[in-house]
This record gives sequence, structure tokens and C-alpha cells, in this order.
Amino acid sequence: MTPGSNIPLSAARVTVDVTAPERLDVSGLLLTADGKVRSDDDFIFYNQPSGAGVTYRSGGGGAPDAIVVDTTAVPPGIEKIVVTASPDAAGQTFRGIEPTATIRNADDNSVLASFTPPQLGDETALVIVEVYLRNGQWKARAVGQGYSNGLAGIATDFGVTVEEPAAAPAQPMTPPPAPVQPPAPPRSAPAAPPAAPATPPPPAPGAGKINLDKGRVSLQKNQTVSLIKGGRPLLSSVKMGLGWEPAYRGKDIDLDASVIAYGPQRNHIDSCYFGKLQIVGGAIRHSGDNLTGEGGGDDEVITVDLGRLPQEVTGLVFTVNSFSGQKFTEVAKAYCRLLDGTTGEELVRFDLTGAEPQTGVLMAKLIRQFSGEWDMTAMGDFVKSRTVRGMVKPAAQAL
Repeated sequence: MTPGSNIPLSAARVTVDVTAPERLDVSGLLLTADGKVRSDDDFIFYNQPSGAGVTYRSGGGGAPDAIVVDTTAVPPGIEKIVVTASPDAAGQTFRGIEPTATIRNADDNSVLASFTPPQLGDETALVIVEVYLRNGQWKARAVGQGYSNGLAGIATDFGVTVEEPAAAPAQPMTPPPAPVQPPAPPRSAPAAPPAAPATPPPPAPGAGKINLDKGRVSLQKNQTVSLIKGGRPLLSSVKMGLGWEPAYRGKDIDLDASVIAYGPQRNHIDSCYFGKLQIVGGAIRHSGDNLTGEGGGDDEVITVDLGRLPQEVTGLVFTVNSFSGQKFTEVAKAYCRLLDGTTGEELVRFDLTGAEPQTGVLMAKLIRQFSGEWDMTAMGDFVKSRTVRGMVKPAAQAL
């Protein structure tokens, strides 16, 4: 395909994968007739891998990531799904990187079309193709429009709330191609900056403790959130989800998530990991081992029933180890998130954006306060240990 060209889709389910010499983040956005998402749920990417008729599929580091569109399941009112790509490495541009989008029949993997955008330079994100509905027929169009302010710029331009410091609206670097078949009337200018997000970013370190009253909290290293909602401690079941992927074209990485329980004198009570799936009377449970990091979403989940924890448990430290011996510099997109165990609502997130050449990391800690509530602090401290046993002492020192 060439920029602006389109094809009718001969398959109801199509996959769009994007390959390049470097690892790319691939995502999809479901857009209405006004070119906007209905809500942040319409932004499909590695941390939110499924939506209405659209799913993200991880290549696991050895294959390209992809967006799968089931046109029969796309809800009414959605007229377009745009597929975007951006280099995974922070600050990297498309200069010297030639991405290729391949549109396939999702059922038999046959190639329907491919597109390589020409003349890319300092763009840090790209709307590469779009799947759109026109007169009852689903089609695909080659786009190749670059942006200078990354995937966050694209997301903001399409109406997604981005939990980052306020930025200017997305500025396209390459003009949109003239389509062979005219699309719906384009917007005359990029969207104005979005309204302030409903969930404000956390305060700078030292600016005081925050709680859950205003919704989900995104933590930075060493920041703390009190698990209080509506003035009352959250004494229900919570889940700590931990996720990661192998670095681009890397081997499968066997990471192990664990939680270590401590008493008031930093004394080690017990450790919950793949070899011991329940501790302290079943109040802490492990989902089991994930040997590769394959797929989007959480790779391992640890459930903690705060209300059932014995009183002698006053501190929990969540850790991740590379049992296979590979360093965290060979891991991509490591994160942890705290969820309401009953509703599945995400409460707190900590994305590990920097890595060190070590085999263990202390991700987060939960500390019981004298008043009864629990505080969660993002850690991100690396240590040399392939197993949870080697994490017990450094985790105690970090409490």
C-alpha cells in the first residue's frame, strides 16, 4: 500500500502487526465519528489489552506486537480504529527505523496488505494504519502520520486522559496523506489540550501522603499512598498484579513475583511465592508461576485479604526475581498495580521505567499504621538475587 490508499477487508477479523529493527509499542484506539475515544477504555495497549472488538496481542519480544480487530464485535458508534506505533526506548525517534504494518486475516494469517511509511525522521510516534467503516463496508487505509511528542501525544489528540505533566496538544510532523477515497470530514486543527484529568498526578516526593479518595493513583519511586477511601481504611481483599515482557527479540524470561511478610521488629514471618502459594492462614495467595512473561496484562497476581491478616503481620514487601538469571535490563514494561480484589478496580500503579543489571527488584511495600490503615510505597530498588530467599534481608532493611 502507499500513503492514502485503501482496501476493502475480505475478512471480518483482521490482525495488524508492526515490525521494525527496534522494539515498538503498538496500540489501537476506537474512535467515534468526531475522531475521539468515548472514554479511556477505548485505548487498547499492553496494560489494557482488550476492549470492545479490539485486542492487543503481545509478541513476547520475539515477534511483533499486534492489534486484532473483530469488525463483527465493534460496537455501534465506533467508525474507526487507528493503529499506532512508537519506539519502546524512551526518547528514541523513527530516524533509521523503517516500520512495516502488515494486515492479515486473523483466522488463517494470510496477508491482505502491507504498508511501510516513507521518509520518517524525528517522529516519536506514528498513526500507521486505520481500519474504518464506510457505507456499511469495513476497509483499511495506509496513513503514516508522525507525531513529535510520542504515544502520549497521539492519545491526548484523540481524547485519552494521559496521567503525565501537562503537555501541549499533539503536533503532527508529517501531513496526513490525501486518501484515494475521501474520508469523513477531517478536523481543521489538532484538538485543544484535554481538560484536567479526573485523577490528578501524585504530588512530588515530600509533598505529603495521598489517599484513594480521588480515584486511581500513579506512583513514582519512593512515593506513598494511604489505602484510605472515604475516610476509612481499606480492609478488604486487594490484589497485587505484576507484569513484564522480555526485551525486544529477547529470550523468554522466567520472572517470579513474591511477597514477604514481616512482623513489627522487621522479623521475617513467611514468604509467598510459586513454591508456596498460600501463607498466614490463606490470607495471602499466589496465582502460580508464569514462565515466560508472554501476553498482555498481569503475569502473576498475589491476593492479600487485609482484613484477615494476623495482627503480627505489619509489613509486606512485593518482590520480583529473575530465576533464569537474566538481568532486568533485558526486561521490558515491568510494573506492579494494586487492585480492589472484589471489583477489580485499579487503585494504584507503579511503572518501573528504569532498570539496573541485577536479578532482583523490590517493587513495593505495604506497611500497617498504628491507626489501622495500610500505606503503599513504590520502591524500585534492585538487588542481586535470583530467588525470594535472597530478598528477605534487603527487604527487611527497606521497611
